[in-house]
Parts: sequence; structure tokens; C-alpha cells
Amino acid sequence: MFRTSKLQIAAKLLGSVCNCSQKVAQPLRSTKPKSTSNTVQHFVDLKHLRAIGGAGGDGCISFLSLWSNEYAGPDGGDGGNGGHVIFQASLDIKDLSNVPTVAMGSYGQKGSNKDCNGKSADHYMIKVPVGTIIKNAEGNVVGDLSSEGLMFVAARGGAGGKGNHFFMTDTEQSPKISEYGALGEDLEYTVEVRSMAHVGLLGFPNAGKSTLLRAISRARPKVAPYPFTTLKPHLGMVQYDDYEQIAVADLPGLIPESHKNKGLGIQFLRHVERCMALIFIVDASEPEPWEVVNVLQYELTQFNENLKTRPQLIVANKIDIPESKDNIHKMKEHLGLPVIPISAKLGTNVGTLLKELKVIYDRSKEAENKEDT
Repeated sequence: MFRTSKLQIAAKLLGSVCNCSQKVAQPLRSTKPKSTSNTVQHFVDLKHLRAIGGAGGDGCISFLSLWSNEYAGPDGGDGGNGGHVIFQASLDIKDLSNVPTVAMGSYGQKGSNKDCNGKSADHYMIKVPVGTIIKNAEGNVVGDLSSEGLMFVAARGGAGGKGNHFFMTDTEQSPKISEYGALGEDLEYTVEVRSMAHVGLLGFPNAGKSTLLRAISRARPKVAPYPFTTLKPHLGMVQYDDYEQIAVADLPGLIPESHKNKGLGIQFLRHVERCMALIFIVDASEPEPWEVVNVLQYELTQFNENLKTRPQLIVANKIDIPESKDNIHKMKEHLGLPVIPISAKLGTNVGTLLKELKVIYDRSKEAENKEDT
């Protein structure tokens, strides 16, 4: 009898452990207050720049004069090499805001007398996020920094010039010539972040994307009652109690025929390509909100057929408005897909959305791990 009760208790404990292990990680509320500064930072995922390698130092013309031999010969030193411009992938960098428009390497020092060579310049290291793609002026991919620590030499520095001691021969004992330092390479590149965020918020202007990002993260995108308040993507991080962090991007608003470059057009749809999953934010107070979802999906497939295979989630926002309650049931009937009703302004049902977000993230991560193996 005593043994039977022990077995029952053990079975209950095992069942509770299994149930706990199957639960989805809970989102954490940030205890750190939001910044009060007026500076609003946006995510920079594309940058055009000109990379110029540093010029080499000039060689020196000098002749050694000793007390015992005033014609001791040439002693001009060589110039130092110019510095390279190098991109380096780093996990500490999240976007391309630190990439300058013109990156110029340092110049090498000139040579001096007594056969003293000039010092070579230090390389100009530019840290970029892991997963950065580098394209040349013709649009061809020349660099893919897919892992931490990888480097790409964008522009090589020039070699240092030779001093006059280099030109001394049997026939020419006192050369009065030296070399100038070579110029560095001058090239143009387009630097692009391949993966911008785990999840992208997609919808028409004034659908509530920026309000939702403010509600679930510490990001501070602009919120205003007029369309196209978001012209560049903003990034926010959602933390969970299993120490995972999901990056959510507030993308600029999409309008019909965006694939024909209307509105923000191709510039906007390019951001969508870099998101692992998509959340369609729909204003549920509109007369026919299900048509908005159809337009969004149509624009994506017209731009890139592969986007329809991305994990997607439909969110009906602004349920605090009375007209929205009837439209939610109609959306489910017309679309035949699960719809999560929320109010980003009041925070209604946002916790359910974050749980579904974690489920999509875990599934996508498992699929990536299977592909790698």
C-alpha cells in the first residue's frame, strides 16, 4: 500500500514535469525604463560607401656623411605601406549605422635618413553585423560575412616608395632618385544586412505597427495619426524567460501596387525579404479588413514568390473600437485562417500574440537546424 502511494506520487510529479517542459516560454516585461531622449533610432540595413586605401609613404633621398668618410653613400629609407579598409563581422554590431559614407585608410609614413623606414599605417577596421553581404559597383556579391570574425578587404593600401639606397648600383654610387608611395585602391560598395529581424510587422499605413512595437519592446518608433509615419524600419527586442531574444521589425507601410514601386515600393519590399517570419497587422475597424490581408499577400507574391512560404500570422488590431468585434468573425470566415485579436493601444491580448510569436520562432529555428545537419 505504501509502495503504491509512492508510485502514484512519482507518476504525478513526472506528469507535471512533462507538462511544464511542453509550455511555451513566457515573455518578460522589461524592468528598465524607456529612454526619455528625443532621438529616435532606426535600423540601418543598407549602406552605399566609397572605400579608399591609404597611400604609401614616399621614399627618402639622403646621403650619409661620416667624419671619416663624407661620401659614405645613400642612406634614404623606404616609405611605410598605407592602411587597408577592412570589414569585419561582429556579434556586437546590430546594424550598419557605424559604416561611414567614405572610408579612408591612413597614410604610411615617409622614409627618413640613416636607412630608417617609415612606419606602415594601421588598417581601418569597420565592424558590421554577422550575415552582411558586400556588393561591388556592378551589383555582384564579392563578400559574405556569414560568421563572426570573418574579414573582407574592401580597399588595399598603397605600397611604400623605395628610398635612394635601393637604386645604388655598381655604376651609380650616388643615386638622387626615390619612389613616391603608391596610391590605395578607390572602390565603391553596397553593404547590406542579409537578415534584418526574426519577425517583421507588415500592414497598411496606420494599422498600428509602431504602437504594437512600442507595447512589446523598448523601441520608440514615431506614432502619429497620419500615414507613412514610419519611413525606415525600427527594431525592437522581445525577451523570454528561456533567455531567448526575438528581434521584431516595424516595417514601413505597404499600399496596393507596391510591387510596381508605388509608395515606398521596392525599397519597402526589400526589407520584407530579410525577415524570417511575417505578422500581418490589420485594422479590424475597417469595412472589409479581410481584403487587406489578400492585398498584402498578393503584393508579396508579386515581388517574390518565395515570400509566401514564410511563416505568417494574422493579427486584428484595434479591437477596442466597437466596429471591430463583428469584423473579427467575418475575417475568420473569409480567410479560413486563425486570427489573433489584439489592442496594441490598451495591451489587450498582447500576451497571447507573444506566445504565438515564440512558437513560430521555435519552429523556424528547428527547421534551420535540420537543414544545417
